[in-house]
Amino acid sequence: MKTSQKLILALVAVAAFLFVGTGAANAQQKFGYINSQELLSSMPEIDSVQSKVSALGKDLESQFTAMQTEMTTKAQELQSNMNTLSETVRKQKEKELFDLQTRIEEFNRSAQQELQTKQQELLKPVMEKAQAAITKVAKEQNLTAVFDVAAGALIYQNESQMVNLLPLVKQSLGIQ
Repeated sequence: MKTSQKLILALVAVAAFLFVGTGAANAQQKFGYINSQELLSSMPEIDSVQSKVSALGKDLESQFTAMQTEMTTKAQELQSNMNTLSETVRKQKEKELFDLQTRIEEFNRSAQQELQTKQQELLKPVMEKAQAAITKVAKEQNLTAVFDVAAGALIYQNESQMVNLLPLVKQSLGIQ
């Protein structure tokens, strides 16, 4: 055999070995998927989170409504007394209305931020519990990776070659 034929045979053998080796490694990989939103919504702790966030939202909304009512009352008062007020008093009342409007806008911004922060704070332990359960089940199933279909990152899935972790994680958490 010529050297070039030996070289070609050696290259073919190496390529075949790499192909078979890669195929064997890929055969050992196992992937799973879960819909984290569905999991979170089925966890009993979510009801408590939602009720606490809702209660805070109602408190903030009632304060916001009271501020708006005060603004409306002062604006109507200014409007009805516009002809009888001196220019100095009228300007002072207009400035008070402007300042109140600014405070209302600032309150609205900070209330929205407070509500969002509170929701994140309350959700954090629930999400950590869900993540721990997903990790536990993934390790039990000997998975290489788990995709979250709620995040929209999974474009295609062959369900016969992937494990849906949702029922297993729910079972692990004791959720029906």
